[in-house]
Amino acid sequence: MNRILPAFMAATLLAAPAFAAESAAPADHAPPPKAPSAMTPTEIKAHNEGLAQTHPYYIKCRKTLEIGSLVKKNRVCYTNEKWKEVTAQGNQNARDTAEAMVGKGVNSN
Repeated sequence: MNRILPAFMAATLLAAPAFAAESAAPADHAPPPKAPSAMTPTEIKAHNEGLAQTHPYYIKCRKTLEIGSLVKKNRVCYTNEKWKEVTAQGNQNARDTAEAMVGKGVNSN
């Protein structure tokens, strides 16, 4: 009994912050009012406030180098939901290209 009570208390204390964070976050949040790439960083920060980073409507931005420029960067922002779609489409395009290249190199003799 002496060993069970401290273990139970430790487990309760570890789970309490996670439970509090889940209850503080809104259950459902509206998608962004306009395209995330058209939003200012302040608007994105306000939209993301109170959302978990894994929420489907949480907006993440990435900077990409502009082709032909050594300095200029483009900011691309999407929701997690859209990033998932963009990544899946890019992976599918890569698979299709790889399959097309393998098919052309095979000899039918």
